[in-house]
Amino acid sequence: MAVDHYENFPVASVLLPAALREPVAAIYWFARRADDFADEGDLSPEERRALLAAFQAELDAIEVDAPTQHPVFLRLRPVIANYRLPLQLFRDLLDAFTQDVGKDRYRDFAELMDYCRRSADPVGRLLLHLFGHATARNLERSDAICSALQLINHWQDIAIDAAKGDRGRIYLPQDDMARFGVSEETILHHIASADFRSLLRFQIDRARALMLSGAPLGWDLPGRMGLEIRAIVAGGLRVLDKIEAIDYDVFARRPKLESFDWPLILWRSLVRPLDNNR
Repeated sequence: MAVDHYENFPVASVLLPAALREPVAAIYWFARRADDFADEGDLSPEERRALLAAFQAELDAIEVDAPTQHPVFLRLRPVIANYRLPLQLFRDLLDAFTQDVGKDRYRDFAELMDYCRRSADPVGRLLLHLFGHATARNLERSDAICSALQLINHWQDIAIDAAKGDRGRIYLPQDDMARFGVSEETILHHIASADFRSLLRFQIDRARALMLSGAPLGWDLPGRMGLEIRAIVAGGLRVLDKIEAIDYDVFARRPKLESFDWPLILWRSLVRPLDNNR
């Protein structure tokens, strides 16, 4: 399910049509490995960039019909060919992961959304290509869902991100932090001040509105494909509910989906809302 590490799309979910589970899994392993290069372990920035550059080279090889070597690409290459997946979407993901190696602050929401455009939106676009429903309208709504999921992941992981790197990583837009009177020290020292809670409330409302703007996609796609998207949307919205339930103190406890959340998520995936309200 989305909103947990690099789970911005389903991993061979039982909700997916059986024929799509292996293609989705192949794309997932590409994204997961590349994301781990950027974030996990004790590698130096130079080593991380080299690993990501090697993945870029594999994509270049596919583009010119040259041999590929890495197991990830031996699995992914036939999926790219069979479904005619745009290579640029994979390059966008790698570009975002490479950015994560060196960038740890975001000036404003527009800059953060540009990161989401490359780190999250390609995933939904790839799924729509697999589904055979990559229309302009569907792609737009998919982008809204995926960017919202990326934002939700940032907001549930504020404490975790603050411990990454030499300075900590802060995805909260700096201009919003200044407007709400929240300093970097507040984030880095895990202080859930009243100003911090107000700032996070603002970001949660923003993410929810973005998610709801894309949610109709799940009702327009047929069968299991639509149900999968609706479950992803419901899961993301549920995490936002959990952040609100702890009064925005994501430092004391990381809000995440538990086993008891799934019946509610399934119910919300099956019952069409009368309007855009929760």
